[in-house]
Amino acid sequence: MASTSDIKKGLCIIYNNDTYKVIEFLHVKPGKGPAFVRTKLKSLTTGKVLDNTFSAGHKIEEVRVETRKYQFLYNEGTTYHFMNTDDYSQIQLQKDFLDAPDLMKEGEVVTVIVRAEDEMPLSVEMPASVVLEVTHTEPGVKGNTATNATKPATVETGAEVNVPLFINEGDKIKIETEKGTYLERVKE
Repeated sequence: MASTSDIKKGLCIIYNNDTYKVIEFLHVKPGKGPAFVRTKLKSLTTGKVLDNTFSAGHKIEEVRVETRKYQFLYNEGTTYHFMNTDDYSQIQLQKDFLDAPDLMKEGEVVTVIVRAEDEMPLSVEMPASVVLEVTHTEPGVKGNTATNATKPATVETGAEVNVPLFINEGDKIKIETEKGTYLERVKE
C-alpha cells in the first residue's frame, strides 16, 4: 500500500475498482485545515478523466507495472499495431490507450506500460518530443513578426500544430508530445 506522499505523475493505482493513471497532481497545504493532494486521474479501461482529492496520509493501492519498448508499426482505423523491440512479438491497442496518437509516425519507439501480474498493456507513453515534417501551411507574411504570431500547420501524421510564421512546408519541427505544441525548427 502506498500513501498520498508517493503520488507522482504516471503512477498507476486502483481506485473505485478500476485502474487509473495519475496525469497531474498537486500537493496543497492550506493555512488552515489538513493538507491534501489534488489529482487528475485517467481510467486505463475507459479512457475517462476525473478529478479527485485525496486527504493527506490516505492509503492508495498501487498497481505493479513494468515498462517495455515497442515500435509503432501501423494503424487500422482505431486499432494501433506495435512490435516489441526485444522479442519481436506484436500487440494491438485501441486509440484510447494512447496519449498523443496523432503525433505518432510509423517506426516511432514508444514505452508501453504493462501490468506485471497478467501482462496486460495499460497505456502507451510517447517520447517527450517528436520531430515531424510540415506537409502543409500557408506562407508567412513578411514583416508580420512584431508579435508572436502563429499559423496552423499540418504535419506528416495529419496532426495540426500552431507554428511561427517563418515555418514553411518541408521544414522539420520538434513538437512537445504532452501538450502538442511547437518547440523549435530542426536543421538537418
